[in-house]
Amino acid sequence: MELLTGIAATSGALNAQRTRLDIIAQNIANANTTRGPDGRPYQRRIVSFESELLKNPSAAPGTPPMTSVRVAGITTDPTPGQKVNDPGHPDADADGMVTLPNVNIAYEMVDLITASRSYEANLSVAKNSHQMALKALEIGK
Repeated sequence: MELLTGIAATSGALNAQRTRLDIIAQNIANANTTRGPDGRPYQRRIVSFESELLKNPSAAPGTPPMTSVRVAGITTDPTPGQKVNDPGHPDADADGMVTLPNVNIAYEMVDLITASRSYEANLSVAKNSHQMALKALEIGK
């Protein structure tokens, strides 16, 4: 018998949100990177999620499987970055235009707050599940 049945689903969500937070931090850190390793401006990255079925060998026959969430992939946002006129910039083209990364700091901050709140909510579920399991063990004394 598994005391903490929801922990597997919650841990999957925690890992997915942690990855999302890491990618958002990377986007913010590169908001002004006009030349990456490939010589082009940084392109914003986006995390996409998918649900996954979790196997529970201790579940009764006929019980539907639990679902969790996992990272389906990390893709690059194809939208072009803004062009600004800065002839003195080392990455300016022949016309003096510099292509900036397609990262919008305000949007990234909203996304950061959303991911952070989702992480906190899943962490709260894990803590409450742990406390309920401890109380259940106390009942049996």
